[in-house]
Amino acid sequence: MTSSGPTTRSRPPAESDQASRTRGARHPRFCCQGDNDRRSAITLLRLWTLPGSSRALGLWRARETHYDAIVLDLMLPGMNGFEILRRLRSESRTPVLMLTARGDDLDRILGLEIGADDYLPKPFNPRELAARIRAILRRANTKVSAQSSTPMVVGDLELNPSSRSVRMSGNVLNLTTIEFDLLEKLLKSAGRVVGREELVREVLGREFSPFDRSIDTHVCNLRKKVGPYSDGGERIKGVRGLGYLFAMPDEMRNG
Repeated sequence: MTSSGPTTRSRPPAESDQASRTRGARHPRFCCQGDNDRRSAITLLRLWTLPGSSRALGLWRARETHYDAIVLDLMLPGMNGFEILRRLRSESRTPVLMLTARGDDLDRILGLEIGADDYLPKPFNPRELAARIRAILRRANTKVSAQSSTPMVVGDLELNPSSRSVRMSGNVLNLTTIEFDLLEKLLKSAGRVVGREELVREVLGREFSPFDRSIDTHVCNLRKKVGPYSDGGERIKGVRGLGYLFAMPDEMRNG
């Protein structure tokens, strides 16, 4: 299959009449790429959704059009869903909710590591899909309305809420939406432990479940990107049975 990059304005693959009629709607916009499970979800959501009539069209739309969220089925026939996710993440921070096979932990972990914001195992209750998408939108809207223009600086790391950018030693870090929100939450509480329940509730936007390890996967990914301090000390530390903390550098603790 072929697809155009973000700077190549080629003609898109043919689209359905239904998708054409929805173009320009002033409702939350979703790109839904998956199998028949999406139909019941779309009906329940009652939102203007642009279903990809083909894999090529779905990927083209996701790259060329601004969406509030993308629902991606990893079990797409003919193309690896992880490859679609990698291409999206190389160019966009749009929140991605992935649909996975029930009980397939490896797919779930890999998808989160590549940059998915959330996941939902199949078969799923369409009401739960609606709730997950509402949580993504609510989290995004809260971040926009509550943005502060004051950067947060801890050691050589600087987070700018207004531009949603992070720099470490002057270099820009490429974070997903969830990773940025997670780092912002930890920096606001730098030096003290933030419970996993609080992180799940405020960063993922849902109630905590002891069997849901997705927040731990997001923390692991964030750790890899921020790395340790120059002296080898961990920036993000796990506290067994409690949660995580962003450690203060030695000069700030001793100053």
